[in-house]
Amino acid sequence: METTILLVEDEDNIRKLVANYLIKEGYKVVEASDGEDAVIKFDNNYDFSLIILDVMMPKMDGYQVASYIRKNSDIPILMLTARDTEADEITGFNSGADEYISKPFSPRILVARVKNILKRASQNSIQDIECGGITIKYRERLALIDGKKVILTPKEFDLLYYLLQNKNLVLARSQILSTVWGWDYFGDDRTVDTHIKCLRSKIGAYGMNIVTVRKIGYKFEYK
Repeated sequence: METTILLVEDEDNIRKLVANYLIKEGYKVVEASDGEDAVIKFDNNYDFSLIILDVMMPKMDGYQVASYIRKNSDIPILMLTARDTEADEITGFNSGADEYISKPFSPRILVARVKNILKRASQNSIQDIECGGITIKYRERLALIDGKKVILTPKEFDLLYYLLQNKNLVLARSQILSTVWGWDYFGDDRTVDTHIKCLRSKIGAYGMNIVTVRKIGYKFEYK
């Protein structure tokens, strides 16, 4: 079955460049030049496998389009934006985005992210998780500890989600970095240790379930 992507970007040169890269990878691409055009094309075609959505657009911005789509579909959404603050990421996730990439970006990195999202979607891995007293509502970017909301940064949220998805499995730091930070991340893998420390402090008694595996990485231990 052909994989069709709705690409929504008001800058013609960026849209054409990204479309060409996606087409070379074998994807069918439907282009939209603004938010209103995106909604019309979404309403006329429910067979999209993924939506790549710019934030700053005329008529309807990306957040409005994402909210509309999310009310009608679980299609994965990858948001593109020049806004790269944590608050902007949270707004994007709250609007229904599954992933977020900041401009300027490499088209090759974007294609890699697209492949990763489509792979996760095909495995039905974008879903809520309950593990003991921890509940993760993925679409809402909401983490509950014993029924109470806990405030996590976007990376802490993704890290906890990944650990719970793979509970009782040992995850190497390199695995965590490539999944949570993206394979294009070039920072020190000690950033994983820093985020684990912060995450443990925020999830109360369940912090003890995040076990350090010496010289390898971490696992969320739950029986």
